[in-house]
Amino acid sequence: MGKLARKVALIGAGMSKFGQHFPEKRNPDMWVDAWIDAVEKTDNGIEPKDIDACYVGNYSSDLFNHQGHLGPQMADLVGLTPKPAARFEGACASSGIAMRQAILAIASGVHDVIAVCGCECMTEQPTVNVTDVLATASDNIFEYPAGATFPGLYGTIASAHFKKYGTTAEDLMNVGIKNHANGAENPYAQMQQSIKDLMNSKKARYEKQGREVPDWQNELDFLKSSSNPIIAYPLRLFDCSLITDGAACLFLAAENKAKDFTDTPLWIAGTGQGSAALSVHDREEITSFAATKEAARQAYEMAGMGPKDIQIAEVHDCFTIAEILAMEDLGFYEKGKAAEAVRNGESKLDGKLPINTSGGLKSKGHPVGATGAAQAVEIFKQMRGIAERNRQVQFDVERAMTHNLGGSGASCVVTIYEK
Repeated sequence: MGKLARKVALIGAGMSKFGQHFPEKRNPDMWVDAWIDAVEKTDNGIEPKDIDACYVGNYSSDLFNHQGHLGPQMADLVGLTPKPAARFEGACASSGIAMRQAILAIASGVHDVIAVCGCECMTEQPTVNVTDVLATASDNIFEYPAGATFPGLYGTIASAHFKKYGTTAEDLMNVGIKNHANGAENPYAQMQQSIKDLMNSKKARYEKQGREVPDWQNELDFLKSSSNPIIAYPLRLFDCSLITDGAACLFLAAENKAKDFTDTPLWIAGTGQGSAALSVHDREEITSFAATKEAARQAYEMAGMGPKDIQIAEVHDCFTIAEILAMEDLGFYEKGKAAEAVRNGESKLDGKLPINTSGGLKSKGHPVGATGAAQAVEIFKQMRGIAERNRQVQFDVERAMTHNLGGSGASCVVTIYEK
């Protein structure tokens, strides 16, 4: 991987609040919210006339909302037509791919400034339909007809990791506990409650109803109880990300334009994209994602960095096991060692490598087409020192990473940022 032909900077980033917004809001409304938030976070302001194109990451507005052709719709809402506008689809990695294509377009010299939109409105459909739509990102010949939805596929991956490396259900619970603690400090998150908050709330409700109050001593007791039912063994309810509506907006600019908008641009040091067999059963190894390893290899090589250079990361925890796999596949830990690092608190906000300071997909929410761009929003805030409430890391972040996965690991985009 060579260097980018010219430097590209992230100059502004914002997002809508993630949550259940239908019918009050759909993709157009949330995109406008995200656009306004990003404009407000661009130091010297930015206007439609400054922007050359709009790249939209969205997985399935066609099936969720009966609306295709999203590129020009999103561009028109913020005054960007008749400039180029296109939609990019890569399952849950859709806006990560849109961002990467924007980086490459700017580096090539075709455009100087691009707005990246990530959006998804999922709650317009009932849960059974959402499950059906998401399953279209899996193999429709062998997996889906056999009933292998994504909880089932990731449950299989978790079981294999358990057997090969001795990972346990408690290790997955520790990931969820950590991410909910971070999400409780994120005003844009869908679930702004820690696992402890949820546990105590349920205890109080039982007491008010005159029911026997469970003797939960800590979060692990709660997560091992019937209040956290099995969804697809060994994954329980709190191992799974949420059905979410939301949007995110990024402004990217070439080096010669970046200083028009900010004195403190964040530079794209490296970007990579990988792929793998769509069917899990076709892969030689299911406790590691080849797409992640390839995307990371490309990004590290372009940046001239390695895993030890990364100070914080937003990784794709669509299920808690996915965070553990990401920590290993990105090279932060040897295979089978990430669970121990989580137990030791190394990935916490005050740990040696804070991961998912936003709360991750697990707590912040996972509007699939918006997730990759939203990860970049969190990195923007952490590197600029403007993360809300009490989740700002207590050191100067010079280098960071986002890891955006698609489906059951068939697509992946990794991006490295530096000051």
